[in-house]
Amino acid sequence: MIQSNMAPQGMAVTPHHLASESALAVLRDGGNAIEAMVAAAATIAVVYPHMNGLGGDGFWLILPPGGDPVAIDASGAAGSLAHHDFYADHLKIPHRGPKAALTVAGTVSGWQEALNLSAEMGTPPLPLARLLRDAIRYAADGIPVTASQSAATATFRSELQHQPGFSATFMPDGNVPQPGSRFTQPALANTLSQLTEEGLDSFYRGPLAHHMADEMTTLGMPVTLADLQQHRARRTTPLHLSHSEGDIWNITPPTQGMVSLAILGITDRLEMAEADDAQTVHRIVEATKKAFALRDKHITDPRHVTEDLQALLDSDHLATLASQIIDGEAAAWGNGRGPGDTVWMGVMDSSGLAVSFIQSIYHEFGSGVVLPGTGITWQNRGAAFSLDPDHLLALAPGKQPFHTLNPAAARLKDGRTLVYGAMGGDGQPQTQAAIFTRHVIQGLPLQQAVSAPRWLLGRTWGQSSDSLKLEGRFDDETVLMLRLWGHEVELLPDFSESVGHAGAIVRHSNGMFEGASDPRSNGSAAGF
Repeated sequence: MIQSNMAPQGMAVTPHHLASESALAVLRDGGNAIEAMVAAAATIAVVYPHMNGLGGDGFWLILPPGGDPVAIDASGAAGSLAHHDFYADHLKIPHRGPKAALTVAGTVSGWQEALNLSAEMGTPPLPLARLLRDAIRYAADGIPVTASQSAATATFRSELQHQPGFSATFMPDGNVPQPGSRFTQPALANTLSQLTEEGLDSFYRGPLAHHMADEMTTLGMPVTLADLQQHRARRTTPLHLSHSEGDIWNITPPTQGMVSLAILGITDRLEMAEADDAQTVHRIVEATKKAFALRDKHITDPRHVTEDLQALLDSDHLATLASQIIDGEAAAWGNGRGPGDTVWMGVMDSSGLAVSFIQSIYHEFGSGVVLPGTGITWQNRGAAFSLDPDHLLALAPGKQPFHTLNPAAARLKDGRTLVYGAMGGDGQPQTQAAIFTRHVIQGLPLQQAVSAPRWLLGRTWGQSSDSLKLEGRFDDETVLMLRLWGHEVELLPDFSESVGHAGAIVRHSNGMFEGASDPRSNGSAAGF
């Protein structure tokens, strides 16, 4: 894909074309970008179930046509039973199974809080049943299995097939579903229908919450009804970076939004406009190492953050870090946090309202636990906690875990508005930096900036190395130069999911919308 899609009235970009069309249909029906995003979020939960779902978390970054952006933290805390004694027979928190499903799922609360904000903007609301209509139909009638879902099921079959509800949901005939086969989720269809009848709050304080809590107790999960009832999404003021090209925003802790801003703040002090591919990768990778060090020192549950991260972004500290980067010399670094799977989506409407959004169950298929009677796969985000009581990310009941999720947005000095993001754990801030640098600073057309070969510093699934991984489409000279500069380079396939599914939307100063989706995904940029 080398051409962006453009449209005059609105644009939606998601990693699955059916979710893009759900958002677009809401825009056509007079809904705004927030309502369109709720529709897309519900649909993507059905059609990309290995990447996200109702049992996960979400983060919103909303830019109104004028005024300050608003962020929504819809991430859940550790259950009240998730204490050290609960894991007394474990050296670390498991990544799969009921003991991995230890945090409240926040994403549905984010849908509700976003709709509350939409109502405050004075937009006549569309009924919730309208917003969830596509998702319900796809869950009940079935969708064609993507190659991504099929491959993920095959890859993780051995570790997931015995988890409660997994095989019955994702391998109903005992086999890995093949790409293009029909996949139905009747229990999830019923759950979505129940939410349209009882309201989204039923997930936390209604009949659905009571049912889920009973099932959690039976399965031995450390989340209780009281934990669900206490959860609410919260609005926050996003972190801000004053960049030479404009204003950039991202999400506050417990996410690594600061990392994405720090990378761009550091590279803004370097000469990126005329950099070739090898220089671009090297400088962003070296900035990433500096930003990861900041992350690992500071980012945790916001109640436990001791540093003023906004002040750090506003200070001369990033300039100091930039001065430490040496062209032609790769610095040593520690370890990444590893991979993570999620979905980034963006929507803009004709009023200029823009939404950058991420929804995730952490690892592919999350904990692997599907709550009986609901079709909801519960996340394993709590596996990010440490059982070391002195660790920054030490487990405690009611504590929010560290998140890699961080949707981004920018208002550029030339009048453009940009929302962008990606899936992929450690790769998210790196991909954001690649897209922003290539498109905004180096002038590469938007779709080409998303499609161009990317890299990942850190681990991918099944790999323990924290090497610099490059897609195979980089030319030989670039690979050679990076190796000569001291980078431990490994090569990935040409279009690898390991570097994430990215996307972006630009609203130009004349009001026209431009969208780019990732050819590594099943997505689309849909406008009208």
